[in-house]
Amino acid sequence: MKLGVALAWHALSWEELLQVTRLAEERGYATLYHDGDVSMLGTRSEAEVLDGWTVSTALLAHTQRIAVSSIRLVAHWNAAHLAQAAVTADRLAPGRTRLFISIGERPEDPRFGYPELSPSQRIAWLAETVEAARALWRGETVTRRGRFVQLDAARVRPRPPGGQLPVEIAGRGRRLLEVVARHADLWNVNLPPVPERVQQATDQLEAACGRIGRNPAEIERSMWIFTRVQPGAQPLDLLGEYRRLNPWFGELGDEELQSSLVVGEAAACAEQLAEIASRLGIERPVVDLSGADFESVMRTLEALPVPAPSR
Repeated sequence: MKLGVALAWHALSWEELLQVTRLAEERGYATLYHDGDVSMLGTRSEAEVLDGWTVSTALLAHTQRIAVSSIRLVAHWNAAHLAQAAVTADRLAPGRTRLFISIGERPEDPRFGYPELSPSQRIAWLAETVEAARALWRGETVTRRGRFVQLDAARVRPRPPGGQLPVEIAGRGRRLLEVVARHADLWNVNLPPVPERVQQATDQLEAACGRIGRNPAEIERSMWIFTRVQPGAQPLDLLGEYRRLNPWFGELGDEELQSSLVVGEAAACAEQLAEIASRLGIERPVVDLSGADFESVMRTLEALPVPAPSR
């Protein structure tokens, strides 16, 4: 098991985020996730919203071991530029970054000039983008006349070691899981740890892998698990906060969500995280501290035991 930590919704300043990242590295976390798509500007009023890729690169430069990642929304990027940005980060901090990508959208997107597309269109764009990026990383001169990716003899240099970089795709739903099956090294399971929901998505992914002849065991799994270290376990008090931070889980009932929150003393939280990871087959569980303030994040990282990586 390789434990990560997630800090979303821009709750922290740059100075705080840097302190948190250094502490997470010191404590032994494998990966730190943070936010960064420009459409988040529409939700934060006058608060700073720093560009995710720039911040990732800066955090990599200020640390030695921890991997750093923020999600790229496919409709916000040109495929060749995205491939170049990813390989540049890997060139600066070898082996400590991956392309973390999905189809997400924000209601504010049109304000920033991003297209309004259906889920099926964004899924098609995602598949075209990852396929093109992998070809560019292999060192090929790439021409594409796709629906969303248009390239004419494009090249990216340098090539990453072995001509490849790890790709993490967040998603659920049959059509998006078909893209995960074909293109992902790591599946970010975009669900709370509700066994029935996760099993349904797992079955869909395994079926998609079967259709293309891929072993699903080749795809590692990551999952963000909403965690709050505090005296006593009071998940009911946090249900509203969880829903506010995760509006895309609106179809899940209160009982399902309550059972998925990890709340309580540090040792109990660590035990519950390990149990969830074991039960659901999650090699890379992520302590989701999204929305928490700086003091709470630092206390949690200091208190929560981090297991040694199993592999």
